[in-house]
Amino acid sequence: MSAVHKNIVILISGSGSNMAAIVKAAERRHWGARYGVRVAAVISNKAGAAGLEFARQHQISTAVLDHKAYASRDDFDAALMTEIDQHDPVLVVLAGFMRILTPGFVAHYEGRLINIHPSLLPAFTGLNTHQRALDMGCKFTGATVHRVTTELDHGEILDQAVVPVLPGDTAQTLAERVLTQEHIMYPRAVERLLTQMV
Repeated sequence: MSAVHKNIVILISGSGSNMAAIVKAAERRHWGARYGVRVAAVISNKAGAAGLEFARQHQISTAVLDHKAYASRDDFDAALMTEIDQHDPVLVVLAGFMRILTPGFVAHYEGRLINIHPSLLPAFTGLNTHQRALDMGCKFTGATVHRVTTELDHGEILDQAVVPVLPGDTAQTLAERVLTQEHIMYPRAVERLLTQMV
């Protein structure tokens, strides 16, 4: 068994359901023994983020940095980098982290920063993806795991899941079905990256 020496840091803003899926996969698939990797910290910009409690229950370090407490986006991102870098992460995983990150932040973690987006990129970057897919009459939608670049919701596509749009779908029902696939795909995409690091 290899000693755990590589860290993943996950950033959340809310329920952290994708974070929880990754943590469960790490435990179930023994990432520590296989890859020498662990989820070391979960950081949120909201103190009330429900995902923090899940992380604590799994003995994962947590931290909260309230973006409203900082004078500028750059100041917040600088503080966030300081917090993240304490863990020397091999991967920084955005899991429902509802902040646009500055170019300096993105550059600092180049090659180590990934995100999941609830559409089949390059379609429907930004917000309200499910309603926009419905409005356009899409027959399929889905989710994409991608590397983060300075251009919003661009960057190398690492994995995608395709979800059919069903008759009578609302943005809510579609979002729920896509999220189910996200919980399968995001841990798979992270593990695939880990296999390349061993």
